[in-house]
Amino acid sequence: MDRSAKIGTWIIATGVIVAFLYLGRDILATFAMAVFLYLIIEGFATMIEAAGQKANVPRFGMRAARLMAVLIVTAGFVGFIALMANGFAEFGRHAEDYEAKINTLIADAYRSVGLGNAPSLTQLLLNETGQKFFATLANAVSGLSGDLVLILIYVAFLFAAHHGWTLKLDAIFPERERRAQVRRIGDEARLSIERYLWVQTVISALITLLSYLSLLALGVQNALFLSALIFVLNYIPTVGSIVAALVPPLFALVQPVVPGWVPGLAPDSSYIYAALVFVIVSFWQFSIGNFVQPRMMGDSLNLSALVVLLALAIWGVIWGIPGMFLSAPLTVLMMILLAQSDQTRWIAILLSADGNPRGKSKRPEGAETQTGAG
Repeated sequence: MDRSAKIGTWIIATGVIVAFLYLGRDILATFAMAVFLYLIIEGFATMIEAAGQKANVPRFGMRAARLMAVLIVTAGFVGFIALMANGFAEFGRHAEDYEAKINTLIADAYRSVGLGNAPSLTQLLLNETGQKFFATLANAVSGLSGDLVLILIYVAFLFAAHHGWTLKLDAIFPERERRAQVRRIGDEARLSIERYLWVQTVISALITLLSYLSLLALGVQNALFLSALIFVLNYIPTVGSIVAALVPPLFALVQPVVPGWVPGLAPDSSYIYAALVFVIVSFWQFSIGNFVQPRMMGDSLNLSALVVLLALAIWGVIWGIPGMFLSAPLTVLMMILLAQSDQTRWIAILLSADGNPRGKSKRPEGAETQTGAG
């Protein structure tokens, strides 16, 4: 096959794969979320098992560790949903105060640019654009609640079926060398994704805790709800941290009551207050994201910063919000798989941050073969 024919084949194959992912996004995205949640639980269970063995707890094996991990993650899910519901209810109880403050800010904005007859918040929300926005938001929330239930069902079946994976692998690949190679690739992909997801969870929890304490100290209302949003948004690479730094200041800006220690007179004090909240929250996002996270992440990601941003956009178009959350681990998986073939290795090299898609800590394939033979 000549070069032009190969290029044409690659283009057609890529188009077919992208079309398949896009057309099947309702099923595939939900299942992918379930797989990655399963990997988070597995990584958590491994850590719990290691802690149990270190503490010499009798009869504490992987089964008990998995059970504890599932219970903790499930409790976290339920707690998060309850927290979000309570946050929305809290905003609803003070809806009139928030509306009055937002109307004041809208009038102030119109006055600053020399415009009169500023519309009220109600007028803005009841127009055609506002109605379409809330209809879209309602559909998204409804779909998300259904997807969460389906994800949990998928995770339960993944745990029920994981015992038979080894036997199936032996049946599919009867040759020992081929089976060992497939198992090595699978372990490499699983460990990389597990480490990325686990580190991302720890980093998000650390940023959330520090942001929550800061918001409490600054007197921001509903700080726990805003902190929960920060935790979720930090799973989205690059853009998520930017949005997470903007959300609390926006809520602080429309907060009906500004703490008395904020300098200035109303409504100017609201802008000073929001700017202060933005500086503090952005400080935690920047310092932890640029100094702590790279040290913890190590080579588990090993993606170019430009590739991370492009992957976020591409997976976001294909799978929407789930694709944005999964863009980094999915691209890591692609890089590992593409690195296994000489014909596609160049793509994996382009995706990697250092030109070595297997990571700095990985031995060359020849060294691994010699070690295994010995």
